[in-house]
Amino acid sequence: MSGYAFDFHGLRLEARASGALWWAEGAALVVADLHLGKSERMARRGGPLLPPYEGLATLERLADEIAALDPRVVISLGDGFDDLAAAEALDPLVAGALRRLARGRDWIWIGGNHDPGAPSSLPGRAADSLLLGRVTLRHEAAEGPDVSGHFHPVIRLAGERRRAFLLGGDHLLLPAFGAYTGGLLHDDPALAALVPQGLAIACGARAIPLPLGQGRRP
Repeated sequence: MSGYAFDFHGLRLEARASGALWWAEGAALVVADLHLGKSERMARRGGPLLPPYEGLATLERLADEIAALDPRVVISLGDGFDDLAAAEALDPLVAGALRRLARGRDWIWIGGNHDPGAPSSLPGRAADSLLLGRVTLRHEAAEGPDVSGHFHPVIRLAGERRRAFLLGGDHLLLPAFGAYTGGLLHDDPALAALVPQGLAIACGARAIPLPLGQGRRP
């Protein structure tokens, strides 16, 4: 998969076609909104029953990125789990796959609105936010410059909804990495307020940069 490299407030970053973000200088792989355990949480709350495979599908995609890049640290930008009960009730196959991926590297769970803390039964450590140079990594965009998730941005491209990074002057929004996650269109008022112009970087077989703002639409 090809990525798109760019500079953001002193950091040289790559938006990967998978929806992950790569910081080569720090050997850090950043993902947002894995939402592991979503099918379990929906079943527990009486919602529609989904096939319980989303966790393995998500971690298989993440394993591909880890194999390609060999990161020293993996950072989850919040909502790594669909809620904390789902984290504690992960399918053993999912929990085992997660432990294998974390072996030999640092793993940081930034708290999100679904998972305000990291479960003690799984590898890694919890953080409210993380600073890379002048850039804050957090779950939901606030005062920039920052890198965040939360909104699950998507764009329409060639008649399809594609997960997308949104890159503006002070905010970089990551797409949701997890399977079974929905998306919010890039021109929704909540997203347009954060990134009124800049780039949408569509995910898929390759990362495709598209202009945003100034009357242009992808």
